[in-house]
Amino acid sequence: MFYVAVAATAWGTGGAVAAVLYRTSGLGPVAVSFWRLVFGIGLLAGLHLALGERLGARRRDALVLGAGLAVYQTAYYGSIAFAGLAVGTVVTLGACPVVIALAARWLLGEALTAGRVLAVALGLAGLVLLVGGGGSAGAAPLLGVACGLLSAAGYAVVTIYSRRVGGDLSGATVGSFAVAALCVLPLAAAEGLLPSAGGMAGTAAWLLYLGAVPTALAYRLFFAGVAAVPATVTAVVTLLEPVAGVLIAVGLLGEHLTVAAAAGSALTLAAVAGLARTG
Repeated sequence: MFYVAVAATAWGTGGAVAAVLYRTSGLGPVAVSFWRLVFGIGLLAGLHLALGERLGARRRDALVLGAGLAVYQTAYYGSIAFAGLAVGTVVTLGACPVVIALAARWLLGEALTAGRVLAVALGLAGLVLLVGGGGSAGAAPLLGVACGLLSAAGYAVVTIYSRRVGGDLSGATVGSFAVAALCVLPLAAAEGLLPSAGGMAGTAAWLLYLGAVPTALAYRLFFAGVAAVPATVTAVVTLLEPVAGVLIAVGLLGEHLTVAAAAGSALTLAAVAGLARTG
């Protein structure tokens, strides 16, 4: 659970960095996602070699995980683009625990205990309070909702497959990133792969951070942690991502913490703490 919690927190920092890149680099969300994967591949490959680990992974693992990651990330960005940040985040991250809980019950035989149902409910309530007050700023909210549900399905594939295969799949991270990058490349090329001429050093530094912390570190820890944690619990713990985003916005970007956001953060943390206490 600690590994998954650290991964989710790292993903939360990635959202703030991506927002900075959108404003300063001229890159779109899909292009940022592509370069994030590319930098992550390079850093993880170097880490594997430094530790003397084998880079190889089963082809099926890399294909399934890579395709799931590509769908999850790209559809999530599409949901935000079509339905707005608040609606896209609530639909995508809110659907994930529900979809995963039902899939884990059906495919993995995981018990849907009262404690886990309560944790999912608390987490969803916290998520709505965290980001649900902004309304829909998108031009096609229904399409955005559809993209959010597709994104949740992609994330569910990654989580359920990792649990079903069993064992630590962190060694398959490089291969899955490569597959995801190839899937995203056509969309990124159509959007524009190269940043604007100004601020190239700053853009490279932010992309390096995205590749190192929310990608290489986070997914290596996530694939290691999900092998030992029930899928439903994993889905609730990853709701720490928007909590981390709110704390960064308040602590580093000077944004005001509303009462609703504070209550949402408390509910989400309570759900995670309850799961940790009950094992």
